Amino acid sequence: MARIAVIGAGTGAMAAAARLAVAGEKVTVYERSASYGGSVGRHEHEGFVFDTGPGLLHLPAVQRDLFVKTGKESLEQCVSLTQVDPASRHLFADGTAVSLPNASRAGVATALDGALGAGAGARWSDFMDRARDAWDRSRRPLLEEPLRPDHRVLGRDPYPALRQRRLLRPARQAGTVAEIGAWELADPRLAALLDGYALAHGLDPRSAPASAALLPYMEQTFGSWYVAGGMRELARAVYERCVARRVTFVFGAEVVRVVEKDGRAAGVELADGEVAEADRVVLGVRPRPGLVPGRQVWGADDVTVRAGAAGRFTVLLSLRGGREADAVHRTVVHSADGAAEQEAVFGGRVAAHPTVTVLRPDDPATRPDAEHEAVTLTATTAPQGPVDWRDPEVRRRFADVLVERAAAAVPGLRERVLHTEVRTPAETEAETGAEGGAVPPPALAGAAGAYLHPGNLTRLPGLYLAGGWAHPGGGLAHAGMSGTLVAGLVVEGDGFRGSR
Repeated sequence: MARIAVIGAGTGAMAAAARLAVAGEKVTVYERSASYGGSVGRHEHEGFVFDTGPGLLHLPAVQRDLFVKTGKESLEQCVSLTQVDPASRHLFADGTAVSLPNASRAGVATALDGALGAGAGARWSDFMDRARDAWDRSRRPLLEEPLRPDHRVLGRDPYPALRQRRLLRPARQAGTVAEIGAWELADPRLAALLDGYALAHGLDPRSAPASAALLPYMEQTFGSWYVAGGMRELARAVYERCVARRVTFVFGAEVVRVVEKDGRAAGVELADGEVAEADRVVLGVRPRPGLVPGRQVWGADDVTVRAGAAGRFTVLLSLRGGREADAVHRTVVHSADGAAEQEAVFGGRVAAHPTVTVLRPDDPATRPDAEHEAVTLTATTAPQGPVDWRDPEVRRRFADVLVERAAAAVPGLRERVLHTEVRTPAETEAETGAEGGAVPPPALAGAAGAYLHPGNLTRLPGLYLAGGWAHPGGGLAHAGMSGTLVAGLVVEGDGFRGSR
């Protein structure tokens, strides 16, 4: 039985902890905050309950596999999962609106034809066929295997962009999300739809590789799911599974250093000076300089720790008045000027016309009674630093912008507000320790490897990386995959190549 020290209690780190405990290891999790879940948080106010992290689950197979492999109770026996239908409603700048059904490629095409005009559905479907090809080409090395030593093979973009011939000019092929929208989708509303997927994951459509087509493909193929009571209930279930497998949690325990002995990780040092010895260490938080003094164990000439990732600005609204019968769980209000929004967000400024995601769960557990409603507004923003989100006036003005734009999705919104809670990248930084309150994007192939994350296996023997800041990147599904990969590496050794 090996002693495993896990730094951080995010969902990816807990997934690794549960799997390692089932394999017979003695696992202790050290978490700097007072609770588990990392970015999967919850805010409560006078009977209203809000998610402060992800609001929906995609690729639930990752979580199902975790529960199958770590106990008798399935995921559905531990939480109540429901498919969200329609998956999303989209409001475009020209007044067009379209509701997209959940996990139905044909239904999406029909909806787009009806709202955007004949041919829109076919163009989107053809794009999704190419996205499926990219998925088939990259799924295993990108998501199901530890990052290969020859990871530069993932620098090639798997998306089969159309080769477009042009009179008297060289042929061209889309290499970014924005170019797919402009050259292949050929409709500003379809382009905005695709850009919205990239933005929601903290990616700049102007530079994100074409392989980001995997993001809408995964959502529209495997569906969008809601956890009754909010996504925090999923974090609770994972935590309880860890406890049932005899994982020990130490909260309020900030790790300041990974202890090295005889050339390998040998434990962790806490802020109070205590040293906890271990045979292996799993780092489940964002790698930072100095955590392993005198060593560079990630980055350098393999994969760098990406800086400058975007943050999230969230407005939690307690509303009087019940949710109307035809209300949609998720509405995306697209920007009237996507180019200006992208320049602002990724240029370190406040966007004047942000894309706003409005979440309105039909869940009695989130409200005091049927005569009230809990609504969450979210926008992708510049991180703390380039913008000072601690400034009360900056916070207030941007929150007002989100409420104004969200009024298109929620009838009588301003008049219904009872209480407002604002959460910015500054709060994310304080609570999770992530620099600037940045949210990790998923790993992507292409762009010469610029969108990969540090591998799960580090240069320091006995030290592993899990969670959103490690391969294969951010998001609940990706973080869960990282936990699976780390457990495989610890149990089966450095030659582990993923489950077959």
